[in-house]
Amino acid sequence: MGLKGLHFHDLRHTGNTLAAQSGASLADLKARMGQDSDRAALIYHHASQGADRKIADALDTQVKSERPDDDDGLAGALVPAG
Repeated sequence: MGLKGLHFHDLRHTGNTLAAQSGASLADLKARMGQDSDRAALIYHHASQGADRKIADALDTQVKSERPDDDDGLAGALVPAG
């Protein structure tokens, strides 16, 4: 590829990780990778699930820090009209 330290496998790994993070199913990942085994595809699925948890936790922290102290937790909750 002409770039020191960058190998084709690095691009394959990045592409599969991004595919998993975008919501690709296990079957999609297997087809993309040319794999019959779930094991290889699960590596990418598990990596994306861990990232999702970290992102969700960070968003939760940010939302809680922006909420007024007197909020009863019902801000934005849907309630019946009438």
